[in-house]
Amino acid sequence: MIFLEATWAEVLGNKLFMSKISGIVIAKNEEVDLPDCLESLVWVDELVVVDNDSIDETAKIAKKYKAKIFSYKKEASTGKFSAIRNYAALKSSGDWLLYIDADERVGRKLKEEIQKTIKERHDNNAYAIPRKNILLGKEMKYGGWSPDYVLRLIKKSSLDGWEGELHEQPKITGSVGKLTERFTHITHTNLHEMLEKTNKWSEIEARLLYDSKHPRMNIFRFATAGLREFWYRGVRKMGFLDGSVGIIEIIYQTYSRLITYSKLWEMQIKKNQQ
Repeated sequence: MIFLEATWAEVLGNKLFMSKISGIVIAKNEEVDLPDCLESLVWVDELVVVDNDSIDETAKIAKKYKAKIFSYKKEASTGKFSAIRNYAALKSSGDWLLYIDADERVGRKLKEEIQKTIKERHDNNAYAIPRKNILLGKEMKYGGWSPDYVLRLIKKSSLDGWEGELHEQPKITGSVGKLTERFTHITHTNLHEMLEKTNKWSEIEARLLYDSKHPRMNIFRFATAGLREFWYRGVRKMGFLDGSVGIIEIIYQTYSRLITYSKLWEMQIKKNQQ
């Protein structure tokens, strides 16, 4: 009887102090990608979806997976990606936070590694997770796509907040480690989608450059910006080894960089005309 009592006490104690994990998805009009994303997170202790002003079926899909749904538009105002991630952390109750985008998936091996890491390892306060990037249906291995680590598994008590308007990064108190297994990141599936994203993100990047007092654009700066991107993707990172998709990606990234600087030029011209 004493043995049974001790055993139950031990079990209850372990359950009481067992680390819980919150899976966090920030989504805006993600009715296409969201189901597979949430399906890959059904194992977490808490599923949190922050709906960033969607006008499609995003919220309805999240309800099917019994997610806790929060509307960012109604309860926050800055609109920066870092602010949305900070908002999501406040709404989560897990000891560990796993941030995942709607176009990412957690496979079985990554799930098992995360669970084992949280249960058995106590040497780090956050972990970077590599991604397998799928572009236009092809896994990208060159051109700067691999390895592609993203800092997404974070002990909540060690998160000092996310910073940055675009390509935001978390500030962590304590050490950061790396996991071995990868997210599957299903990025652009067609060229139309790629160009739409460039038009949206280049506006933000150009504004950040403008606000940082970037030198006025001229022929030399346009030329060197394009050449640097082409050299990095196509030569240094050997993007051509990914075949036709690799060549398309080299051209696209160079184009995207030049569009950003073209929008910066436009802002600078308008400022001088005032």
